[in-house]
Amino acid sequence: MFNIDETIKFYELNDKSITKNEAFCILNKEEIDERDYISLINCDDLDVLEIAAKRAKKITEMYFGKNIFLYVPLYVSNICSSGCIYCGFSCSNSIERRRLKEDEIDREMKYLKNRGFNSILILTGEDYSKAGFEHLKKAVNIARGYFNEVFIESAAYTYEKYKELALEGMNGLTLYQETYDKGIYSAVHPVGKKRDFDFRLNAVEEAIRAGIKYINIGCLLGLSVNYKKDVFFLLMHVKYLMEKYPNIEISISFPRICPFEGIKFCYTKVSDLDFVKFIVYTRIFLKNVGINISTRENKNLRDNLIGLGVTKMSAESKTSVGGYLSTHNLKGQFEVSDDRKLEEIINKIKEKGYNPEFNNWVML
Repeated sequence: MFNIDETIKFYELNDKSITKNEAFCILNKEEIDERDYISLINCDDLDVLEIAAKRAKKITEMYFGKNIFLYVPLYVSNICSSGCIYCGFSCSNSIERRRLKEDEIDREMKYLKNRGFNSILILTGEDYSKAGFEHLKKAVNIARGYFNEVFIESAAYTYEKYKELALEGMNGLTLYQETYDKGIYSAVHPVGKKRDFDFRLNAVEEAIRAGIKYINIGCLLGLSVNYKKDVFFLLMHVKYLMEKYPNIEISISFPRICPFEGIKFCYTKVSDLDFVKFIVYTRIFLKNVGINISTRENKNLRDNLIGLGVTKMSAESKTSVGGYLSTHNLKGQFEVSDDRKLEEIINKIKEKGYNPEFNNWVML
C-alpha cells in the first residue's frame, strides 16, 4: 500500500523555494529526483520554465513520438450516493437522475464510433447499488463491441467487482483520489462510501490485481489550498505503482475544479502557470508516464500544451448523461471549457506538427 505518512514527512522536509540559478542546476542534471521536483514546482521563473519546456518536448517525443491519443467520455448515469461538495452529481444536489437504457447506450456509442473514436471513457455517479453495478457492466459489454479501449470512471470497487468488469471487456480504469490530504478528504466527502479514504486509495491496486493494465489517476486541483503538495503526493503514488507493477501502463491527469450550476464550494483557484509547471516538470521527472488533459481546460491552453508533455486528450466532451444524442437535457457534472468539434481538434494537432491517434499502440 502507498505510504501516505512517509510522503508527508519527505515533502515537509523539502518544501522550500530555490533561486533561478539553483533551478538551472537541477535542469542540467540528466535525471531529477523527488527533491528536485519539489524545488522546481516552487520556482515561478519563466526563463526556467522555458528551458524546462524544451527539455520536456524532447523527452515526450523520445518516448511517445509526435502522437496525441484522442478519446471520448460518455456519461451513462448520474445516480450517486456520495455527497462530494464539489460535484454537480452529489447526492445532496436536487437534479434529475437517470440511467441510460441499453438501447440508448448502444445508440450513443455507435454515434461516437462513427465519429472516429476508438477509445471510450464510461462515467457514472458513485452508485454502489446492485442495479448500478449491473448497469455499468452492461455498458462495458456494449462498449467492447465498438471500441478497442474501454475505460471506466466510476465508484471505487473491490477486486471481485473489477474482475467482473474485466470479463465484460473493461481494460482501463480512471480513478482520482481527489486529494491526498486526509483531513480535507473527510471534509469534502461528508457522506457516502467514498468517505473511506483508504478504500479508494487501495482500489487502484485492486483493479491491477484483477488484470486491469491501463490505469489513469489524478488529484482534483483546488480541493486543497496546498495543491502543490497534492500533486507531489500524486507523483509519488504513480512512482510507487510503476515500481511495484512494471507491466502496467500508467497515465496522470491534473484536473482543475470546474464550476457547476449552484456550486457553493469555495475552492482554491490554480493558476495556468502552476498547471503548466506540473505538466512540464512531471514529464522531466517521470519520462515514460502518459499525461492526460481534458476539455475542462480551455482550447488555447490545450493547444499550447501539445508537445510539452501531454500524450492524451479528450475531445468533443459532454458531461451530461447521454449528452450526445439524448433529448432529456440533463444538467452536466461540470462546465466544459473546450467545446470544439473533433475535426477542429484534429486540425489543430496536425497544425502543431503532431499526429492525432485513435488507437493506443501500446495496447495493440
